Amino acid sequence: MPPVSKPGLDHYDVVFIGGGSGGVAGSRRAASYGAKVALIESTHRLGGTCVNIMWHAADIADKIRHHAPGYQFKGPGIGAPQFNWATFKPQRDAYIKRLNSIYDSNVAKEGVEYHHGFARLVSPSSVEVTRPDGTKYTLATDKIVVATGGRPTVPSEEEIPGASLGIDSDGFFDLEDQPKRVAVVGAGYIAVELAGVLHTLGSEVTMVIRGETVLRSFDPTLGEALTSWMKHTGINFHHGAHVARVEGEKGGPLTVHLKSGEKFEVDTLIWAIGRHANTEGLGLEQLGVKLDKKGDVIVDEYQESGVPGILALGDVAGKALLTPVAIAAARRLSNRLYGGEKYKSEKLNYDNIPTVVFSHPTIGTVGLTEPEARKKHGDANVKIYTSSFRALYFSMVPEEHKEPSVYKLICAGPEERVVGIHILGLGSDEIMQGFGVAVKMGATKADLDDTVAIHPTSGEELVTMR
Repeated sequence: MPPVSKPGLDHYDVVFIGGGSGGVAGSRRAASYGAKVALIESTHRLGGTCVNIMWHAADIADKIRHHAPGYQFKGPGIGAPQFNWATFKPQRDAYIKRLNSIYDSNVAKEGVEYHHGFARLVSPSSVEVTRPDGTKYTLATDKIVVATGGRPTVPSEEEIPGASLGIDSDGFFDLEDQPKRVAVVGAGYIAVELAGVLHTLGSEVTMVIRGETVLRSFDPTLGEALTSWMKHTGINFHHGAHVARVEGEKGGPLTVHLKSGEKFEVDTLIWAIGRHANTEGLGLEQLGVKLDKKGDVIVDEYQESGVPGILALGDVAGKALLTPVAIAAARRLSNRLYGGEKYKSEKLNYDNIPTVVFSHPTIGTVGLTEPEARKKHGDANVKIYTSSFRALYFSMVPEEHKEPSVYKLICAGPEERVVGIHILGLGSDEIMQGFGVAVKMGATKADLDDTVAIHPTSGEELVTMR
């Protein structure tokens, strides 16, 4: 659906700012109830990108290179697959473009009016749109929902000279050719995913991290196990490291200097040190909307900002920065606003949100980490169950390529309610969805024990732990 060039209505029930997953989901749901809805997006597309396509490419490479020979597959390419980044990129981009066009189509079907331009709140009931050609107009509305998302954080030149020579996670998708040598700065899930994809597809990868393990905000068992395996596969690590400066030319060889005095050369440097909210230029603070020190919009449990008529959701609100969280929050918000009496108290519960990291191997997690559980419930009231094994799939694979599986159940209280599940290993991404439901419903260890195991699977470990 092409964006409109002027308001189609004199007044809207709600204006959503931001055409990412949250803005699209919320606007569509509101329109489905008959609300008059406008959606404003500053870029050329609705929706976003998807790293999972790259993960699947890397997963196939791993299977051909390391796993197929053990199952006695022979022939050209087995054991030494050649991945063509240059031809895969346009194929991947075309798929993403199709997904974006589906977003366009779905928005149009629901009757949402789509505006392409930059938004600025003039008041709690009006939004100014500046189109790419510079023309401006104003939308009058009852409510405004800010769903502008976030963007990768990159150090300034003042903080780290030469920082601009690197790229961020968005720039990763713009790479026309696969870099031979890559430095990834950061230890969060984005850093882990990008490092894993690049390494598995054949790049030499060096990770620069401040601590001893990756994924420091996750359960320590996961970070320790994944860091160990990443090293085993050949990813290089600089621990306790900080980049001092970067020298070279954009697109050419770069020399990364660490504060320790060490230096190394790469073709591409990727900053994956976090994200921050897209709140600049929206006019929020002038209207009394409060932001925290990171720039996130402060909202209550109903996504309300404290200024009547202005709400915010998704990454811009700074809590659980995940696509499905933004979608869930947006749909519940629109249900509450326009779905009638049935949904008058509808809101998203941010507790026990299942999460997957598309590392190699994948990670699934839900609920409290062990340190969080011990702090909340007390050491005496927490019981930990763990299991380490190799999935049956790897039985025919050479020892050095057998990926680990590490499972952990965290239980609390005399009833041993399951308050956390943390798993690493083959299939963890798919396994976690069902167990996320179980934790959300308040399952106990006895409930898991009473469930008949599906054999032979990795998931059965969660119902047979002792």
